[in-house]
Amino acid sequence: MNYEENVVRLAKPVRKGLLRLVFSRFFVIAILLVLQVAGLIGVYLYLREKLPILFPLQWAFSIVMLIYLFNCDMDPCAKLTWMMIFAIAPLPGAVFLFFTQWGGGHTVPKKKVEEQIARSRKYLNQPSDVLKKVEHDGSGTDDLCCYLNRSGCFPLFEHSAVTYFPLGENKFEAMLEELEKAEEYIFMEYFIIEEGYMWGRILDVLTRKARAGVEIRVMYDGMCEMSTLPVDYWKLLEAEGIKSKPFSPITPFVSSHYNYRDHRKILVIDGKVAFNGGVNLADEYINRIERFGHWKDTALMVKGAAVRSYTLMFLQMWNLGEKEPDYQRWLREDSGTTHPAEEGDALLCSGEKEYGLGYVMPYCDCPLDDYKAGEMVYMDILNRATNYVHIMTPYLILDEELATALRFAAQRGVDVRLILPGIPDKAVPYALAKTHYGSLTKAGVKIYEYTPGFVHAKVFVSDDTKAVVGTINLDYRSLYHHFECATYMYKTPCIAEIETDFQDTLKKCRQVTADTIRKEKLSTKILGRIIKFLAPLM
Repeated sequence: MNYEENVVRLAKPVRKGLLRLVFSRFFVIAILLVLQVAGLIGVYLYLREKLPILFPLQWAFSIVMLIYLFNCDMDPCAKLTWMMIFAIAPLPGAVFLFFTQWGGGHTVPKKKVEEQIARSRKYLNQPSDVLKKVEHDGSGTDDLCCYLNRSGCFPLFEHSAVTYFPLGENKFEAMLEELEKAEEYIFMEYFIIEEGYMWGRILDVLTRKARAGVEIRVMYDGMCEMSTLPVDYWKLLEAEGIKSKPFSPITPFVSSHYNYRDHRKILVIDGKVAFNGGVNLADEYINRIERFGHWKDTALMVKGAAVRSYTLMFLQMWNLGEKEPDYQRWLREDSGTTHPAEEGDALLCSGEKEYGLGYVMPYCDCPLDDYKAGEMVYMDILNRATNYVHIMTPYLILDEELATALRFAAQRGVDVRLILPGIPDKAVPYALAKTHYGSLTKAGVKIYEYTPGFVHAKVFVSDDTKAVVGTINLDYRSLYHHFECATYMYKTPCIAEIETDFQDTLKKCRQVTADTIRKEKLSTKILGRIIKFLAPLM
């Protein structure tokens, strides 16, 4: 059975046009959510009319929430947004703030995440000799490792080989090759899975491996069931012997937990090889179909000791809803990743076998803790850079801390360059990004737009010694609201390839200048400025 038959077999009939919308799960859930909100508003209006005593209580509640807002640890830009909401609608703003800060949608998943982190820490330890090797070299890598391990379990590893893929097509080809080698298990966690050529080819391998006794686990964000996959797609996969679950599926009940999406992209095979980066499992990511021009994305393949971290990160998310979490089975000492791989497992990097050179530190970012791991890693790179920091990102919706770090790095002589999409996927983020162009370019930051199409890569590379490739965008959703993951590299050979890819991509870009900013469409300027005050909540 080929991949096309697999996709057809696991798909459900789909109506077209208006009927598709009306009979879709999205439409039903949207209607039920609107009815709930309308009902709450109706109850409020009724009580306000029938019980005048509520009026002073409303103002007292609003004042209490305003005092809370000033004293909480929220990002200053987000506080300004809330202040605007309070100014326009004091009571609804107070109720909305209360709902987002103390609702079950925040506290319940937070407790579950903390439990899994505490339960799993003992299965992954930091090799002490590795930290000692970087302790006095001035890179700050040991300090960064110390910071990250306050929020989770993210050791710095030697004996790990990294291959960089400058396009999604390159990653896809390597994925298929490595999936065919699986003997024990395959763990997949992706933000988007969409039926088509890419997923069909992967699914063909998964179903064959499941029949051969390989344990397959597939996890995708619950929003897929609203957009790219049939309802209860996990049941169809289960019928094929593939364990599967959606993360936080959308249900017809108002909750703040929908704001926390699983934006991570992780593939682990037998504890020996892992993939990470920006590439989801849909055809545009490998330029099989065209959306927003040419799709520029990046990814990594890691072999060796560092694979244990990706295994742990996957299991932490998978076990959130499990009664009996299973870490010991998959993170045992003989799982094949504690020690350097054999020479035959070495990866080609820059045309030579350079297994185990440099350091690799996989990490993730959780929106439910008190640490902004994704943003802090980026800021650490910016603040320690001496020569250059080169960045690729699809979105640029910055808080003031990160904007200041970008400007300060440029103002002290660091060559800071950003590559952004030339063809946007969404009008609002595109307009918001352009609101930062003026202040950044005045500070010396060089901004470029990728003329062939859309940049979905999330890449930082600095001073020929440091790089990050992962899922973390330069926007509020990635930095504050999503579960994310990335790979920090120090002195790994493929960092040279990442910088070369940046320079090659730069040749296909147009530079943003004071003149291009001035000539930007008036509608884009107006949209960006109007929406900017809501950016921290987007």
